[in-house]
Amino acid sequence: MDLEQLWSELARELPDTLAAYRSRIAEIEVQEKADQTLLTEADVAVERMIIDKIRALDPAARVLAEESGSGTWRPGVDEEPERIWIIDPIDGTAEFVQPQNTEFCSVVCLLERREPVAALIVAPELGTGRTPVIVRASRADRLILINGRPAPFNNGPVPSLVASLTRSSTSKAPSHEWAMAEAGYRLKTRTTSQTLDMLRTALDLTEIAEGAPRFDLFYRPQQKVWDGLAGLCLGEIVGLMSTDMDGSKRLPVSMESLAQPEPTFASTVMGRPEAVKWFVEVARSSRTETRKSSST
Repeated sequence: MDLEQLWSELARELPDTLAAYRSRIAEIEVQEKADQTLLTEADVAVERMIIDKIRALDPAARVLAEESGSGTWRPGVDEEPERIWIIDPIDGTAEFVQPQNTEFCSVVCLLERREPVAALIVAPELGTGRTPVIVRASRADRLILINGRPAPFNNGPVPSLVASLTRSSTSKAPSHEWAMAEAGYRLKTRTTSQTLDMLRTALDLTEIAEGAPRFDLFYRPQQKVWDGLAGLCLGEIVGLMSTDMDGSKRLPVSMESLAQPEPTFASTVMGRPEAVKWFVEVARSSRTETRKSSST
């Protein structure tokens, strides 16, 4: 299977396809889905294009994709294919429909034996001057490329003390946010593209995306698998830690998670190992204290 050919074709065609929709964004119908996220004709068309490209390479492809109506597959709990493709046609649709915003991307991740082994992220306007940032990742080669060049890993000795703890704008700030702020962390809580926040947890984009943050830690409750698996693939290559809120390993993905009507992780924590361990303990203590206070 020529994965590089697929990545090359998608990296070449996706920026132009997304740009064509962005050029007439005011005319595109925007719907709100049951989970209050947005859906546009661009999401559906891009998903269909990606699936067609995958099936041209892998005719028997098992594909889990976000949007409906594209002939995607849902597994049974007792079924475990060797290979599964995960697609998010536009991660950050709410950003995509705002002409001034750039925090969106198209994402493809390949699972083998329920482990993310390769990923493509195409963020057509993320770079300085609204230039493309195209990321290819291979766990087998321990390699991540940005725009064809080796990517700088965000795993140096000096932490940034910045964290992505995105959540719904209507949700109340959990107590662990206060604990992190007291420990000196700056927090990003507004949801944009979860994939791009995970990208900036794994990689240092400051040279190609002016003002890009470097996150020590990414946390998201109730994360859809297509919002997280490409980022987890990057984290594994870089040597980051990924767990759930109980400190259990996030990978491999369970078939129970993949078999849900809308495959979702209960929680995802990824980042510098020392930051993840500390955060999980802080969050655990916060939950315990909340339960005690509510029972008194």
